[in-house]
Amino acid sequence: MHDSPAEEGIPTTPASTRRRSLATLALTAAVLVTAGACTSTRSGGTASADTAASALTIGTTDQIVSLDPAGSWDAGSGTIQDEVYTTLLSARNGTSDVSANLAASVKLTAPTQYTVALKPGLKFANGHELTSSDVKFSFDRQLGIADKNGPSPLLYNLASVAAPDPATVVFTLKSANDSIFPQVLSTGAGYIVDEEVFPADKVLDDDAIVRAKPWDGPYGITSYAKNSLVSFRANDAYQGQLGKPRTAQVRLKYYTDPNNLKLDIQQGGIDVVYRTLATADLEDLATRKGITVHTGSGNGIRYIVFDLKTQPYGSKTDQADPAKALAVRQAVADSIDRSQLASQVYKNTFAPLYTSVPDGITGATPSFKGLYGDKNGGPSKDAAAAVLGAAGVTTPVTLNLQYNTDHYGSSSTDEYALIKTQLEATGLFKVNLQSTAWAQYGKDRVADLYPLYQLGWYADYLDADNYLGSFFSRDSWVNNGYDDPAVQALIKQEETETDPAARTRQIKQVQDAVAAQVPLLPLLQGSTAIVTRSGVQGVPAQLNSAYRFRWAEVGKG
Repeated sequence: MHDSPAEEGIPTTPASTRRRSLATLALTAAVLVTAGACTSTRSGGTASADTAASALTIGTTDQIVSLDPAGSWDAGSGTIQDEVYTTLLSARNGTSDVSANLAASVKLTAPTQYTVALKPGLKFANGHELTSSDVKFSFDRQLGIADKNGPSPLLYNLASVAAPDPATVVFTLKSANDSIFPQVLSTGAGYIVDEEVFPADKVLDDDAIVRAKPWDGPYGITSYAKNSLVSFRANDAYQGQLGKPRTAQVRLKYYTDPNNLKLDIQQGGIDVVYRTLATADLEDLATRKGITVHTGSGNGIRYIVFDLKTQPYGSKTDQADPAKALAVRQAVADSIDRSQLASQVYKNTFAPLYTSVPDGITGATPSFKGLYGDKNGGPSKDAAAAVLGAAGVTTPVTLNLQYNTDHYGSSSTDEYALIKTQLEATGLFKVNLQSTAWAQYGKDRVADLYPLYQLGWYADYLDADNYLGSFFSRDSWVNNGYDDPAVQALIKQEETETDPAARTRQIKQVQDAVAAQVPLLPLLQGSTAIVTRSGVQGVPAQLNSAYRFRWAEVGKG
């Protein structure tokens, strides 16, 4: 759902997604499903206290950037945001089809207009009413703050929001026939926040958020030690589609060392591991009694970003030269052996990726495969040398390459060591590697401090557009200076194209165009993995590409 680590597990191919109908979309209010197993009786504004034994304890190596939905768009922050805030629409687990959440209905009332009716009696956990005014405020605030690490780029087609009465919201779009917009409403850009708590023009501090209790999701935070231990209780005010949580009390425990995370799940110190353990650790845990490793297809990808401003010969360097900068990017693409990365580092739990759109999603085209290296997916030193020579680039080219382990997993160390080896083996590059903790990483990359750097991505919605507009639009989240009007025009076309065949052609054209320019280099497509101890219920044995780990659906027997 946000920038996030591709899980280190066992892969299968992601399920394909289908185009949404442009007929009037009327979503009736979802029936709230209750699950009695292991759920405590609740009264008042919070659930009654569970015993420590019945509380669900989850371990992770992810890090929180911000609890404010306008200030972050990463997996660590999103894991909590998805539990304490909610959206107008949401996809039920295992499907990419959106349905009513806080909305009672949503209709396409004009070619550029969606009208949403809210469920009656909505409230935040602090007792404040949740009305159309809060909805308008939430979307206006995302667009107004437009934080570089936030999800506002998803609202690329939103022109305005109106609240004609307390129960009605009208979204007016810039372009007609946008069938993706209902999916956008289900993403992190669509979390509804309390206008009596959040400022309109800046990101709010985490501690201030916790004190104000502006929760409208299935859980609320009861204690908060950032990136150490966060405790939650089920939110009685929640009226979303997940219904009453199976477990009233949840604790989220953070680890800086994945070895300690593995040890705690083995010894029973935690109940669930949700990101991220190395492949070897998952394989070992799968052999242990009382532990289940749930695996399945993933829509996550891993890639290298070129900062077009600070890469060798970038626009803000002393030797700025667009032709040489492009040649460097293309030569790197010629030199990488994805199959070796997949097999040696990840034991083929990842697959080579030759475009930004994962295999299995409609329109995915392996554009890089036929353009670079041996033109069949493998590397070629000769091809790299030729492109650098033709541009007059002096070799070896120094590449300063940044990566991360606490967000993208400890195997990133091996992954980027092998990338360094592959590049330097050509004799054309000298690679300087450096790792930075995630809390600083996000700030540094948008400040142009990393000429080349690692990123990963999980889909906010299962459509090729989420892997195109999010990366290659002028004001994209990647924020690497890429700005191509022709590509942007193609993206705008595919986002509103009603003919599926024509839209697929446009999606392919975007991938071909960006492959020729290499603003980023796709590397690997991964899978997802969740580890549970015996007695934990509600996590499917096989996870598909649309699965989201939602605590409300998980309990302890």
